[in-house]
Amino acid sequence: MESSKWAWILVWALGLSNGAWAQNAGLGPPAQASRSLEGVWQGALPVPGGALDLRFSLVALVSGEYFAALDVPMQKLSRVPATVRQPAGTDSVLLLVPQVSSRFLARRSADGQLLTGIWCRPGLRTPLQLRYLPLPAAPATSPGTRFAPPYRAEEVAFQNFPARLRLAGTLTVPPGAGPFPAVVLVSDLGEQDRDGLAPGGAQAASPVSYRLLGSLADYLTRHGVAVLRFDDRGVGQSGGINAAATPTQRAGDVQAALNFLRTRPEADLLRLGLVGHGEGANVALLVAAQPLAPAFVVGLGAYGLPGYETLLQQHELAWQTQKLPPAQLATRLRRERTLYDLIRYSTSPAQTQAMVANLLRQGEATLSAADAQQQAAALLTPWSRAFLAFDPLEGLAAVQCPVLLISGLADEQAPPAQHLAALERELRAGGNRLVTAFRPAGVNHLLQPPNLQWTMLNGELKPIVAPVVQEELRQWLATQLGK
Repeated sequence: MESSKWAWILVWALGLSNGAWAQNAGLGPPAQASRSLEGVWQGALPVPGGALDLRFSLVALVSGEYFAALDVPMQKLSRVPATVRQPAGTDSVLLLVPQVSSRFLARRSADGQLLTGIWCRPGLRTPLQLRYLPLPAAPATSPGTRFAPPYRAEEVAFQNFPARLRLAGTLTVPPGAGPFPAVVLVSDLGEQDRDGLAPGGAQAASPVSYRLLGSLADYLTRHGVAVLRFDDRGVGQSGGINAAATPTQRAGDVQAALNFLRTRPEADLLRLGLVGHGEGANVALLVAAQPLAPAFVVGLGAYGLPGYETLLQQHELAWQTQKLPPAQLATRLRRERTLYDLIRYSTSPAQTQAMVANLLRQGEATLSAADAQQQAAALLTPWSRAFLAFDPLEGLAAVQCPVLLISGLADEQAPPAQHLAALERELRAGGNRLVTAFRPAGVNHLLQPPNLQWTMLNGELKPIVAPVVQEELRQWLATQLGK
């Protein structure tokens, strides 16, 4: 389709005539090929009695689209999602901000430094000019962020008194006096720090590493929610041993985190919630079934099948991808089931380790006796045994608070057709009518969109939390919190 036709259709869809857009925004014929808009666009919007400082931050995606967000500090609006439209071959630019029912129709100057046009709100049109600034460089000490956060961050520590355990984390608080709605973030299985990184991993020191929990905390705090995220047991500044932390014990850590928030004047005690990822979502539901339950729970990529079924399903999918012959696939699955049964039901630790090591060597002839013993010991940690036996549906009838379940259709670790469906069914069977389920297309277990939507940083692809997940989370929380 020709660029002029594309632009006309875009304007028509907004309820404006092509002539009105061109006249009001001062647009003329196409000037040259579209140029990248990546950067910060800042200006002052005239309002009765003064002006509002506006700032759009635009980051180019691999697909040619943009990740865009609007900040209006005087109105305490931060990282409000925006959509960018730039008809090919023109200097015309359209910025849509549906959350505040506004749009900016503009033309870019020949030197690329200005966007001049009309800011449109229901019943109002105001001339506006935005000036270009380069994106801030990421601080060397904080490779996971690109914009200075408009909120307060505090290093904190709290106690899990029954376990005699000290846990450490970060509390982020929106600007203002509060009290604010608040959440605790709960990590998935394995060792993770407060940002969602495995300590010492290859990506831990990478400027493009994926910090799921850190990204969620930043997004939620920018939208008015105080967030506590903490290092897992035995990770970072938290005490304890991670391999010994069962889901039930982790629930004690999360309850301790909630109790810590209950001591903070910035947190609204009637609006405390949990946001868990993977196993962390199941831990959050465990806490919601206990006394002193949270006001709401968000489960991201939660497991809905027992641990041994989950692992069997994951391994079967991986082996099917390898296109193993049916007989070989069946043998591997029988061996895997036997392995899990030995781990779950055998009672003598020494004998169980010997049996598991023997089974591992029979499945892999090149495995040495010492390596088999080492692998067997790793499979027999308290966490491993507890995870295999853990049934995430048990006790869900006691969960009566609002629950949001989000699982991407590209999640291969916990496919929503089995896991989310089982959780939703069990919660509703227990009488909970406050359950919402969301299955976004193209989103994986780490809540990442297809890589065409990722950003570029220092010449490398940088994964992001899918905007569709963030927006669903924001809208649901706004409904629950009365915002």
